Amino acid sequence: MKKTIITISREFGSGGHFIGEEVAKRMNIPYYDKDIIFQIAEKTGYSESFIQEQSEYAPSKNLFAYAFVGRDRTGSSLSDQVYVAQTQVIRDLAQKGSCVIIGRCADYILKDDPDAYHIFICGNESEKIARTQKLFDLSEKEARNMNQDMDKKRRLHYEYYTDRKWGDFKNHCMILNTSVLGLERCIQYIVELIEVAE
Repeated sequence: MKKTIITISREFGSGGHFIGEEVAKRMNIPYYDKDIIFQIAEKTGYSESFIQEQSEYAPSKNLFAYAFVGRDRTGSSLSDQVYVAQTQVIRDLAQKGSCVIIGRCADYILKDDPDAYHIFICGNESEKIARTQKLFDLSEKEARNMNQDMDKKRRLHYEYYTDRKWGDFKNHCMILNTSVLGLERCIQYIVELIEVAE
């Protein structure tokens, strides 16, 4: 079987995390999400909680915040150092063999890898809010705010480090709407995509 790397970018509350886990299980390949945080922490010496914040989310809801973060004499911020380490970790994981990688600009980092398939998972607002409410035991308003906040921070982080538009169809070989298709069908479509490609 040839090496297959699947990167999954997702809107908050769309079920992308679950889909990634299930695809990895069904294909019997490693799944990387939180493991990446641990490896970045090892490389940089920063705490895992700090890496968790810096590896996928903007420091605030405003792109200008990047201009005000502390930088060393080379002009590199802590966020930049985390991104460099994250890039290396993701490339190393892809080098090892087939896997599913969730978020963290992996679709951009591996954009030139011929073995990589880039998937974007989205959903309709009402379903995403309902899923977040259930997962985190929140009110509808709290869930809506959480979804918007997390997506905004993901988008800003992605666009700052990649110079590409987050969720742009041109950067993915498949975009799946879980509200229209359901989680199970999305999982099946990804697995079938890989089977056909092989």
